[in-house]
Amino acid sequence: MEAAAKVQRQMVRLRGRSYVAFVFTPTVPVQDWLHEIDATIARSPGFFAGRPVVIDLSSVDLSQAGIGHLLTSLQDRNIRVLGIEGVEEGRLTPAMPPLLSGGRSCVVEPSAPKKADVKAETKPTSLLLDSPVRSGQTVIFPDGDVTILGSVGSGAEVVAGGSIHVYGALRGRAMAGVNGHTSARIYCQKIEAELLAIDGFYQTADDIDAALRGKPAQAWLQGNTMRITALN
Repeated sequence: MEAAAKVQRQMVRLRGRSYVAFVFTPTVPVQDWLHEIDATIARSPGFFAGRPVVIDLSSVDLSQAGIGHLLTSLQDRNIRVLGIEGVEEGRLTPAMPPLLSGGRSCVVEPSAPKKADVKAETKPTSLLLDSPVRSGQTVIFPDGDVTILGSVGSGAEVVAGGSIHVYGALRGRAMAGVNGHTSARIYCQKIEAELLAIDGFYQTADDIDAALRGKPAQAWLQGNTMRITALN
């Protein structure tokens, strides 16, 4: 009876999961930096809403009160901060997001393969999708190029470590070269994108030449500037 009366203990199931987060690096004067954030939101309303954001404070020297004011200012803009890095733990309060460490930018550096790796199974360097990416869906492939035979719907998102090829309309967001691949490009047969980004440099819908809308186009980096031209 006593054994039967015991409640069986259920093991807690833990899973690891990684996310692509935006890293904000404020600069001084912070108010001017916030104005730049406002300009981005004005061009693309709701772009940062609900997205993981990490604040890197290594470029500024803020007091505890200053950090609190910055977090409040971002929250007023519907930007929720997941964590903070680049600051001493003593400057944070228990009510603030946690201090993070160990984050990686995933920059790929060429290196000679080791003999022990020759027989190892290699990861795919490209991802092919033969169906459309519908509104609300997110595709993340940090290991190489992404090719989509259909279209990318409004509100959808494609994130790639290499280039992005869309053989239909691109109406959502496309972010290429997220692992530091500055030579990555974005190609599409019909550009109606909400946002295009390569290695962190981006343009929103308002930045794209209206003459290109609805036409084949490509985007690439020229220095620190994104260029978007017709695809002939």
